[in-house]
Parts: sequence; structure tokens; C-alpha cells
Amino acid sequence: MSEIWQLSATELAHRIAERQLSSAEVVNAHLARIDAVNPALNAVVHVLADEARAAAELADRRLAAGEAIGPLHGVPFTVKENIDMAGLPTTWGVQALAQAVVPMDAPVVERMRAAGAIPIGRTNLPDMALRIHTVSSLHGLTRNPWHPDRTAGGSSGGDAVALASGMTPIGLGNDIGGSLRNPANACGIASIRPSAGRVPDAECGPVEGSLLAVQLMNVQGPMARRVADVRLALRVLMGAHPRDPWSIDAPFAGPAGARPLRVAVLPEPPGGSIDPVIAATVRRAAAALADAGYVVEEIAPPRYEQAIDCWARLIMGDFTSVLDPLSQMMGPDAMTFLQSFQALIPQLADTTAWSNLMVERHAIARAWSSFMAERPLLLSPTWTQLPFEHGVDSATAAGAAAAKELMRPVVPANLLGLPSACVPAGRDSVTGLPIGVLVTGRRFREDQCLEAAEAIEARLGLTTPIDPVG
Repeated sequence: MSEIWQLSATELAHRIAERQLSSAEVVNAHLARIDAVNPALNAVVHVLADEARAAAELADRRLAAGEAIGPLHGVPFTVKENIDMAGLPTTWGVQALAQAVVPMDAPVVERMRAAGAIPIGRTNLPDMALRIHTVSSLHGLTRNPWHPDRTAGGSSGGDAVALASGMTPIGLGNDIGGSLRNPANACGIASIRPSAGRVPDAECGPVEGSLLAVQLMNVQGPMARRVADVRLALRVLMGAHPRDPWSIDAPFAGPAGARPLRVAVLPEPPGGSIDPVIAATVRRAAAALADAGYVVEEIAPPRYEQAIDCWARLIMGDFTSVLDPLSQMMGPDAMTFLQSFQALIPQLADTTAWSNLMVERHAIARAWSSFMAERPLLLSPTWTQLPFEHGVDSATAAGAAAAKELMRPVVPANLLGLPSACVPAGRDSVTGLPIGVLVTGRRFREDQCLEAAEAIEARLGLTTPIDPVG
């Protein structure tokens, strides 16, 4: 029989509801797993042991009393430390915000609690979530459980590591440049970047509003070991919320449409190099989809490299306005990476350049929309290279450029507000590192993305959680 911490969120919720397990047993099993493996990994940076045990006891009493329960009743989850939790600091991984206690939960935490889930810990992230390598000047380095010398990805790296090693069955993260999918790829778990507006995004930050790039491209979303758990959590999180004026109510599943679904396959994305092992993994994932009844075709979406370039100019053009205050908070390695990344991207000269950038974004979105009307799904790598050694991205300008190049497949979905799911599809035979693929779809068609991801998982998925590799 599996250890409790090895079970999926869906299975845990079922066993608790059927009184085959108590929430107290489940929470204590995960707390014990954190004690056992977190010292070597540094994924969970604040363990909520007392609070979680008290919530589990209450959950068990409510179930015994016959009260109505939610779909995640008694199931633990972890929360990235740039997502607000009432009474706790939202540190963003920096010393300057170590005591930045907030008065209320973010909408995603509020909804997880309403579904009966129990927060068990806070997880690590890079300084201000502005790096694809999880090392924090406040909490230190998070290690990849598959390979201790390789990056866990970022910026939601703490949650990905906690999931892969069995410390939690569900994690909450966010994604403006692949931050839900980068670490899922590196750690062999599943995640989805939802469509813009699908899941509410609001925080108790030092300023009332958000930068334009954040408004247009940042999303909150779930991470888990299995696609079914990602789907379950997404259905809990989705829907309009008064604190996010751009969030909307939309049905989870859209019209069935013509079948079989057509999938555009991009094993070798333009704009840079790719490891042949990763390209071969994408082609195996395409064969898995063909076996599941999809029609697959190797073809690139229009303006692919332009979409990547437009994302970079939008995010760095906007974040340039806050580089000075960021430099007062971020550690030297994190700031070096950000400055090196910025140096690779032409600056927007004036308001005309900003306006032209928005016109360009709209033209790319229209071209992709027409393309995806015929091919509703796009299968691609997540990263075009295997996870790099710690610190390579900040050590030199060439390292920052290589990081920018390898992450290029994740960013078109951010630019265009599209749903994009990451699912493991194999491992590298030399390093043992997992390799994830992306399934990107049309706006508000997370159902199609997850259905295809599940077909890949069923044929190529990895067995997790794992014990950390020494």
C-alpha cells in the first residue's frame, strides 16, 4: 500500500470523504515528509505545522458531524511566498519584505480554503520572482530532487520541488514568463498556466495597481503531480472575483467541436538551438497523441519568433520603470541576471513605441487565433535545453542569453493570454532529469489542453513522488 504522502490529491480527497483516512493522518504524513526531505531540498521555507494540524482536526470534526464538504476537504497544499496568506508575510524571497505581513488571503488561497483544503507550508522563489532559477537572497537555494546540481526552474520552484518529492499534493504558483511551467518541466510534475482572466489575481502589495505587463500577462494557477489534480484545483480556483476587475466567469468546458482535434507539433522551435533529446521527446509525445486519436502535424504557428520578441520587449519595457526600487531589494546575483537579461532586449524609446508594441501584439494574437481555429492545440518543448547548473544564468552575460533562449517556448502563451499546460513526457538517460512538454490551446480551452496532457501522461508520464537523489 502506498504511503499517504505518495497519493494524489484526488485520491486523498476521496479517502478522506469516505473516512478511509482522516485529515489529521494526511496532514501529519505530509508534515513528516517535509521533516524528512526538506532539509536537503529547501523547498518549503515556512512550515505551518500547528495551523495545519488544528485545521485538520476541525475538518475531521465537520465530516463526522455530517456537514457538507468541499472537493478538497482535508487535503493539504502549499503556497508560493509571493501569494498572500492572511497574517503571514508575503516576502517575494527578499529580506526587505521579510516582515511584510498581509491582512487577507489572495483569492486563490481563499478559494482553496473554501474547498476544504489546508495550507501546510510556504515555498521558495527567486528574488521578486524575476528569474527562472529558484535561489532566494532571503531563503537560499532550492535543489532539484532529480539532480542536486541542476536548477529546479523558477519562479515557482519551491512548489515544484515539494510536489516532486512528496511534501505536498497541490501547490499554488503564478506565471508571467513560464513560472508555473518552467519548474514543472525541471521537476517532472504537471501544471497549467490558465487563460488570462480565468483565475483571479490580486494582492495586498505596496501599491494599489499593477504594471501593464502584469495586468496583461500574469496569472495564478495550480501545480500537481497528476493532470487530474491540476484539473481539480483549477476548477476550484477559477471564476470572477471582486478584487480582480479583469477576472471573468466562463464555463470550464467549451463546445465539443469537430473531432478528432488537430494538433500543431513544434519539436524544434525557431529562434535558437534545441537539444536533440528534447526534440525527440516532443515527437514521442506527438506519437502518443496520435495513438490517442489526435491528428498531429509538424508546423509552426505564424509569427512565432515575433511573439517571443514582443513578450520580451513588453515585460522588460515595463519593468525598466521599477528597476531602481528593485535594485534596493534584490540580491546581487538576482539583479545581475535581471540586468543581463535587460541588456539583450531593445528598449522602448517613447509612447509611440509603446503604442506600436500593443498594435504588434494584437496582430500576432489575430494570426495565432486564425491558425488555432484549424489546429486548436500546439505541442512544443517547455525548455529547449535540459535544466542548467546552479547559477549559470547569472554568472555571465552569455549565461543569461542562454537562459532567455532555452525558455522561449513558454512565453507566447503569456503574451497572448492563452492556456498552456506542462506535462512530463520522459527523462534524459544521461542526467536522469525529467523532460516536460507544453500543450497550448485557445483561450478558455483549458479542458482541451488538459485532456491532451492527460493522454501524454497516460503513455509517457513519470512515476512521482521520488526520494531526492543525493
